[in-house]
Amino acid sequence: MTDRSKIIFGNTIGSSAVRKAEKSKAKYEKKFGDDSNENYPAKLVANACLNKPLGVYDIRVAEGEGDIPFDREKGIIVGNIRMGFGHYRISIAMASAAHALGYTPYWMDLNSYKETTCTKVIGAQNDLYSMGSRLSQKSKLFNKLYWEPLNYEGFRKLTYNSSDQKNAELMAPVFKNIPKDMPVIGTHVWPAQAALHAGMKYVVNAIPDDWPMALHLAEGSLHLIQTYHAYLGYRTLDGMQGSDVLKPMPEDSLRYVGHYVDHELVSNIDKDCAARMKRKTNGEPMRFLLTIGGAGAQRELFSAIIKHLIPAIKEKKAALYVNVGDYKNVWTELTNEIPELEGLSTTHFGNWDETVKFCEKAVDGAVSGVHAFWHENIFEAVYCTNLLMRSADVIATKPSELVFYPMPKLFLRHIGGHERWGAIHSAEIGDGTLECEDIPHTLQMFDMFMNESFLLNQMCETIKANNSIGVYDGAYNAVKLAMEMKNKK
Repeated sequence: MTDRSKIIFGNTIGSSAVRKAEKSKAKYEKKFGDDSNENYPAKLVANACLNKPLGVYDIRVAEGEGDIPFDREKGIIVGNIRMGFGHYRISIAMASAAHALGYTPYWMDLNSYKETTCTKVIGAQNDLYSMGSRLSQKSKLFNKLYWEPLNYEGFRKLTYNSSDQKNAELMAPVFKNIPKDMPVIGTHVWPAQAALHAGMKYVVNAIPDDWPMALHLAEGSLHLIQTYHAYLGYRTLDGMQGSDVLKPMPEDSLRYVGHYVDHELVSNIDKDCAARMKRKTNGEPMRFLLTIGGAGAQRELFSAIIKHLIPAIKEKKAALYVNVGDYKNVWTELTNEIPELEGLSTTHFGNWDETVKFCEKAVDGAVSGVHAFWHENIFEAVYCTNLLMRSADVIATKPSELVFYPMPKLFLRHIGGHERWGAIHSAEIGDGTLECEDIPHTLQMFDMFMNESFLLNQMCETIKANNSIGVYDGAYNAVKLAMEMKNKK
């Protein structure tokens, strides 16, 4: 096992940072144990939500033997964790592209193997991140003094990557019985790092966001990024060790590929944009899609938006999709705060087949009122937004991974400081608004979308132009590169 915590792309990490990284690993090892000598079996099981549309199989670890063999020629592993919904969303895009290209996607969620040290370590860090996200929305002081600096500069430092690399050594055992010659696309850095520590031969590290941070480095993998701004930031490791000029990443370790987007969305861009513009011309209700993120934050903002839209919904100037993911309590809180909301709403709760049918019908059919969606299953909770995007006119979202999706976007205030760059990127390529940093500016943007045609039509035309030059082809390119790595050897 290579120790990548001391030298990162030829740049030496200070001894104090290395000791801190070693202490971090020792702390987790003491708390959760060392299972490096365990021989966890791995088996394949059809994913209940994503197998039918995307051919996805789950890799289950430490749950006994299975009878479905790994496809060593056409199989490709999508390694992920659940930390918010964004990393799952990237994984779904990779699985969708793999399926469309004729490959078999294997879903490997390192945060789902409850008996392993790997999952216990990830779960502990995930809990801290979720708590920090929620606190940042409740306390301006906490957000200003701790959360914003951590997300913006703390995660940017090479020393942070040093600690992650050591901790990821504890995650490697879950790969013990995975064929080492199968390509892996990590949609979070920990699966990529763990795969490398475990000896997986062909590892792709699909980096999210548009703000270069050492957090996302997994030396030994092929790093992929979605924007040219991120490409230059990562190549030079800009700002990752103060003002020092660092040794750059080698040219062959980093590729720009475009935005990671599902095949079902990319292949229907022209049709869906034409439908949006036609609805606007015909004076149909403008369909807004609101998504509650995986941390369950920003409920106060959503409440203000819904209150503002209710008169327009009653007048059939607007229609509203609200996906609360797997946070049913958020919908309960909203309806308690806004009594008239419940009477205007149709709920699509816990019935996946019914949700799928609604989404399919809405692409060409009429929609009015409020439609609320909740699904306990995490795959259904995330994928619901993907299905709703085709028939929605505008998605209102914090500038998370949805920044990169090919539909008109209204950006709410960011939660982590790194997210702001995604909104800047989207506004610059013409498929999203500027980030609305407070409630009055957010409501102003909703009114602009409803009361004029120019904004929506301009974004739709720009999205089609972007598509013609491959801006949204990142998931296809990631899969192709992963398979090329294997086929070249």
